[in-house]
Amino acid sequence: QSLCERRGCCWSPHGDVGAPWCFFSSQHGYEATAVSSTAAGLAVTLRRLPAPSLFGADTATVQLQAQFQTPNRLRLQFTDPGAKRFEVPHEHVGPFEGSAAADPEYELQV
Repeated sequence: QSLCERRGCCWSPHGDVGAPWCFFSSQHGYEATAVSSTAAGLAVTLRRLPAPSLFGADTATVQLQAQFQTPNRLRLQFTDPGAKRFEVPHEHVGPFEGSAAADPEYELQV
């Protein structure tokens, strides 16, 4: 409990076996400040909330690209718009150039 509270997290012991007792408050993390449609899905700008950092060197702004690639495949890509970073290439997944799937079997809520 003391370690949880020192990190600035919430402590709430309860009887539910599947739920954590230590968790972030709603004031941690990022909030969506801009959401726009793209040909492949959505573009979302995320801004960091002014809360203590758990790991340090947090990126203030994060760009999320959500690509509705097929009815069964959703790709979420998080990038730092202020700094180009190396992305590990994947031998089977290339750049997506298509349009958003017309009738996906999933739903994305921002």
